[in-house]
Amino acid sequence: MKRMLVNATQQEELRVALVDGQKLYDLSIELRSREQKKANVYKGRISRVEPSLEACFVEYGAQRHGFLPLKEVSKEFFRQQPQGGRLNIRELLTEGQEILVQVEKEERGTKGAALTTFVSLAGRFLVLMPNNPRAGGVSRRIEGEERDQMREIMSQLQIPEGMGAIVRTAGVGRSVEELQWDLDNLRTQWDQIAAAAQERPAPFLVYRESDAVTRAMRDYLSDDIGEVQVDDPPAFQKAQEYMQRFMPAEIQRRLKLYSDDIPLFTRFQIESQIESAYGHKVQLPSGGSIVIDYTEALVSIDINSARATRGGDIETTATNTNLEAADEIARQLRIRDIGGLIVIDFIDMESTKNQRDVEDRLRDAMKMDRARIQIGRLSRFGLLEMSRQRLRPSLGETSHIVCPRCVGIGSIRSVESMALAILRLIGEELRKDRTARVVVQVPVEVATYIFNEKREWLRTLEDKSEIELLIVPNPHIQTPEYSISRVRDDETELPENKQASYLLPTTPTVAEPALANELKPQPEAAAVATLLPATSAPQSIQAVAPTLQAAPQPGLWSRIKRFFAGDPVPAKAGSAPSATAPARHEPADRGNRSDPRRDRGRSDHRRPPRRADGVRRDHEPRDRNRDRDRDRDRDRKGRDRAPERTAEPVAAPRREEPQATAPPSSSASAGADLPADSSDRGEPRRGRRGRRRGRRGGGGGTSRGVGALPDAGANSSGTSAPREDSRPPQAPSFGNGGRSEEPASEPRETIAHFEPSVPPAPAGASQPSRPFVVWSSAPTEKTPVDDRGPDE
Repeated sequence: MKRMLVNATQQEELRVALVDGQKLYDLSIELRSREQKKANVYKGRISRVEPSLEACFVEYGAQRHGFLPLKEVSKEFFRQQPQGGRLNIRELLTEGQEILVQVEKEERGTKGAALTTFVSLAGRFLVLMPNNPRAGGVSRRIEGEERDQMREIMSQLQIPEGMGAIVRTAGVGRSVEELQWDLDNLRTQWDQIAAAAQERPAPFLVYRESDAVTRAMRDYLSDDIGEVQVDDPPAFQKAQEYMQRFMPAEIQRRLKLYSDDIPLFTRFQIESQIESAYGHKVQLPSGGSIVIDYTEALVSIDINSARATRGGDIETTATNTNLEAADEIARQLRIRDIGGLIVIDFIDMESTKNQRDVEDRLRDAMKMDRARIQIGRLSRFGLLEMSRQRLRPSLGETSHIVCPRCVGIGSIRSVESMALAILRLIGEELRKDRTARVVVQVPVEVATYIFNEKREWLRTLEDKSEIELLIVPNPHIQTPEYSISRVRDDETELPENKQASYLLPTTPTVAEPALANELKPQPEAAAVATLLPATSAPQSIQAVAPTLQAAPQPGLWSRIKRFFAGDPVPAKAGSAPSATAPARHEPADRGNRSDPRRDRGRSDHRRPPRRADGVRRDHEPRDRNRDRDRDRDRDRKGRDRAPERTAEPVAAPRREEPQATAPPSSSASAGADLPADSSDRGEPRRGRRGRRRGRRGGGGGTSRGVGALPDAGANSSGTSAPREDSRPPQAPSFGNGGRSEEPASEPRETIAHFEPSVPPAPAGASQPSRPFVVWSSAPTEKTPVDDRGPDE
């Protein structure tokens, strides 16, 4: 089961994890010390216009000015409407002009935030764009029939003129009333923003995006999340308040307060998985590894086979490692929220099929990602380029700082290399004019190496230049740090140049965390607070109605059983033939099908019904049925079939003739409704297709309440007729409407199949043509064919 875990016990950070069982597949960490500005709305002032960049810089209240391209400026802010051709930004915008902007991308490094004037307000089901009427539609993540349904629902919404709206993935399956309710709330929020922007001069914060808990409920809570656990009471109250406004009662029950002594993330064993997101190398289950490196322009991911040796050959090992790496890379990109250009170096594979399999595996693993992703193809060098939308500041940007020792390089110079480089720089400083003294501060390790291994070189430098050289070991610095200061001849009398050498090393100042928090300015209060709807979302009835009327779908075994045994027969006690019932009856063991053509070809494969004691009927009649089918096939080639006709069968009328009705008084009168001789009616002989249609289930039969069915070998007088397969004749005595008069020792029912019509009797035949039995499940012993009691 998928769960959403919200950890807010530490006031410095809020963590939201999405887990499937005990597998972490998405993570969001927000630091309280780092204010999020994305989606905030500001009223700013244009500070500089750059025609070379076709953009302008906007002062909106942050330390760095925001970057606003011309294509992100709405026409309502232009001083004059463009006449066509190439646009000059200086003619459209001017410095000092006040403008309403929204942060589209956060600040990164030395770059300012990316701004836009096309404001978008995110709701639970919709995203409203109040000043962008051309935008709107359905989210690109919604595909297939759901996309067409949402387009139809969107056409029924009452969207104000000049505005646009986009349906989010959470809006799939919602009714028009729910979407209209969310749209009205967003429109009210925009009216407040537009009114507050006119009250004060720029720059100031107009609207702040929702808090972290609310954003997590809005963006990550989907229908497949079975449980939401929050371990902090204040955060739980915020989540509960939001769900009461926007969620139905069924989803509100998924929210739970976690109060166990064991930490929430430790209970679900995801702390170690979160720590892997901070590492440089990630291990794969098969023994391989992936290495993630961040650069200024892109993110490079290298895949190493390492200890992966499970494959039969090098190609199999490379393919299996690449497939595992594709799944883990997609997971790491979501957890770390890596955005921008990404280059993946897969292990070389010779087979084109294996290369396509790796590409498909990576695309399938990226389907659950909320960001927009573009994936290329593997090149001949084994490289795959892709780009991913940056939804929020990455995990590395929010929780990592540049290493103060290597300054982000990742490696430092050795002591020997560092000492030689410093000696060369000392020689350059000593050769300059008007140099009185050179002071060098180096780490202790470097100073030790210079004093011992390079003492002759130092003496040579001092003798040639006749300048004082002072080397000071500083225990407070580490390689590759050092400092070289040159004192001119007119600066020797200054106080800082007259102190003793052991006083020159100084202890660096370390900022206290408490002092840093005090010096940090407090976040600015927004002019418009986040609006919570006064009423809850309307309940959708259309979404519940189909589920109440939908019949349960049968499983695989049920469909297989239905194929061989037919549809189940509903039990009806005391059923009797109706007065208006047609004389053509379906067999009782056929499941009372309304359309006999549906089960053509299955009549010979019916599962025998159970007896009263629960034991299934003997399967020996099936062998006899196969013999009779073989005899029937020989008869179709011209042999006489008259001796095989049964005595006193229950007839089925022809399809062309109107059906006769059977009186409901007793089952003994079933024989009175037999049809006349087909030869007297002048019925033409049916072709091969007609006989096949009758044999496959289109024929009639008897029901349990109509009468007993004699064996196929019995004639109309009750004596056994000779058979072609030389079977012993059966001579049961019939009476009372075809029911056996012998005492019934055990309840037994007979299954028989009749042809709906028969060919006319041959010339010279003494007995009339009647419907004949194609096959029967009656036993061959000299026992009554139907010895059911009168109560059955």
